[in-house]
Amino acid sequence: MTDQRVTWKYLLACTGAVFFTWIIHEFSHWITSESLGYESVLTLNSVSPLSGQKYSELHNVYVSVSGPLITILQAVIVFVFLLSRNWNKLVYPFLFTPLYMRLLAGWMNFINPNDEGRISEYFGLGVFTLSVLVNIFLFFLVYKISNKYKLGWKFNTWTTIIIMVVSSILILSDQILHVRIL
Repeated sequence: MTDQRVTWKYLLACTGAVFFTWIIHEFSHWITSESLGYESVLTLNSVSPLSGQKYSELHNVYVSVSGPLITILQAVIVFVFLLSRNWNKLVYPFLFTPLYMRLLAGWMNFINPNDEGRISEYFGLGVFTLSVLVNIFLFFLVYKISNKYKLGWKFNTWTTIIIMVVSSILILSDQILHVRIL
């Protein structure tokens, strides 16, 4: 039987997974933007060129693609790790957080096209197409690991709640405090 107790260590692992996932996601946007010649600002939940600069349409796609790609890569690496090793509940949030993050981004497309939404629109696929495909893929990874280790609904519900709360704190902190990282 796999250890599915939600302990302080697990809570810290979920918190670390949220911050790690968000930072490398946004850093990927930032490094792509900078590589394309834009002087950019990186905060906890956004990247933007300095005032007066605007991405070309193609550069906007490149910058938009980079974040989800690194987030998907993170999920795949953790999936392979959990598939090939014994259960480690402190690693699981690093698989679950990308799913939650991209689901949230998909819902935000209703308000304003997010990464996958902008890419989908650029290719004429409609705003939700890539978002749905990415989330199906990430859900499949989480589902396979949940099945392999017989993770219960209680454990996954608590994981969702913890990641949701920590993500909300991170996003609200960014909106209120405008913490500039780079």
